[in-house]
Amino acid sequence: QVRLVESGGGLVQTGGSLRLSCAASASTFSFNSMGWYRQAPGKQRELVAVLFSGDSSNYADSVKGRFTISRGNAKNTVNLQMNSLKPEDTAVYYCKGQILGTTVTYWGQGTQVTVSS
Repeated sequence: QVRLVESGGGLVQTGGSLRLSCAASASTFSFNSMGWYRQAPGKQRELVAVLFSGDSSNYADSVKGRFTISRGNAKNTVNLQMNSLKPEDTAVYYCKGQILGTTVTYWGQGTQVTVSS
């Protein structure tokens, strides 16, 4: 069993920044991909950014140029740097990891991000 624990959420004003971290109970190199998803009230969960094992990444169009996904200094963390935040970025942000060579995925419990206007 792999655990993913998110941290770094909070309340920020429009235009501000937050840095989310996802700590895994295994090295991030054990994952084919690790990504950040978000779910706003009344909406479906959506992909925000994903980092693949070869260090390539993809972003939702709505966050391109504002958010950056990266591995942390610790081998078991993935970060999401969020800049120029907008009220529409308000959501619960979840970390997801897919184990290398499998279709097995794990989710964190989520962290709330609220951007005030």
